[in-house]
Amino acid sequence: MGMTMTQKILAKHAGLDEVKAGQLIEAKLDLVLGNDITTPVAITEFEKAGLTQVFDKDKIAIVLDHSTPCKDIKSAQLCAQSREFAHKYGITHFYDVGQVGIEHALLPEKGLTAPGEVIIGADSHTCTYGALGAFSTGVGSTDMAAGMVTGKAWFKVPSAIRFELVGKPKEWVSGKDVILHIIGMIGVDGALYKSMEFTGEGIAYLSMDDRFTICNMAIEAGGKNGIFPVDDLAIRYMEEHSKRNFTIYTADKDAEYEETYTIDLSLLKPTVSFPHLPENTKTIDEVGDIKIDQVVIGSCTNGRMDDMRVAAKVLKGRKVADHVRCIVIPATQAIYLQAMREGLLEIFIEAGAVVSTPTCGPCLGGYMGILAAGERCVSTTNRNFVGRMGHVDSEVYLASPAVAAASAVTGRIACPCTL
Repeated sequence: MGMTMTQKILAKHAGLDEVKAGQLIEAKLDLVLGNDITTPVAITEFEKAGLTQVFDKDKIAIVLDHSTPCKDIKSAQLCAQSREFAHKYGITHFYDVGQVGIEHALLPEKGLTAPGEVIIGADSHTCTYGALGAFSTGVGSTDMAAGMVTGKAWFKVPSAIRFELVGKPKEWVSGKDVILHIIGMIGVDGALYKSMEFTGEGIAYLSMDDRFTICNMAIEAGGKNGIFPVDDLAIRYMEEHSKRNFTIYTADKDAEYEETYTIDLSLLKPTVSFPHLPENTKTIDEVGDIKIDQVVIGSCTNGRMDDMRVAAKVLKGRKVADHVRCIVIPATQAIYLQAMREGLLEIFIEAGAVVSTPTCGPCLGGYMGILAAGERCVSTTNRNFVGRMGHVDSEVYLASPAVAAASAVTGRIACPCTL
């Protein structure tokens, strides 16, 4: 029996000719990632073990994105600890205020993630980089510490589910709608510890930003990773962002998949995930009349240029409803700058939105948009668990930037096609 894309990548990094689902392996790492919340825990374990060196200062990335600029004394202390460690060990890819971006948008932009690589990060949405044909997955902070020292990690080789994408999406349907549809279909544990491998001619109609969004939320279906084949679009992205060599892996024709789903993109509609699980999805025509208090457009899921542009397209010449707070968060400094050059920030501000520095902020209920009891938010983020964005009696509805922007204008969950 042949191997999937993921299995081929893991076999290569484990120095094996082949691997099978369920097999335990030790694989070499191309990148180890941490942020301002998870890195301090890894540093504490690193120092507790009496360790004094990292395996490769060029293959570690520390991104201070969750609570920066620091929101309180505790976050300042965590950032100071991360900063001191990065300076002490000469970590090449250390990103602080002024250079920072939300980690899963920043690293591909900086060319630090490439096809065929094995990447771990002490953040569950590290699976984002599968959009470029890498095996990337989230780990705990202790695994991050071990990875920083050894350059290796243990894995159980995942089995796989294939998602065959066909057809062309209609207007206002994006990668966010695709992944919300999938999660609604298979559930939050439908791909538990499995590789979600996306194939099919429909991929040609998905931008790189769409693909990053889809892989980013693989974890919301329980997936170990999400991964796309490396096509001409992915290769052009790498050529624009990196000068590194990379290896392209393709699944064998006789690769084994536990299940195969065919999804006709032309039949999808803008989709909204209701509280309090990402699987609780409804299409926009099933939503009903739901008044909202806040809109967040940003995050590692939907804070990229495509997202900024579609939100601006909807908001241009319109006003945010009087009772709604609309928060726009470009995911990196480069995206912020490009949005400014294209006049998008002016559109947001004239519409009555506020534009934030790159940060995870409200996504995890950190700051820049905490909800009070009873408040509802339409958010382009990735999780809508109880209390995720503030009070336990608040509600988060996950949606695309197009739906979020339209909702900001109407004050109710809405499709831009109705404006």
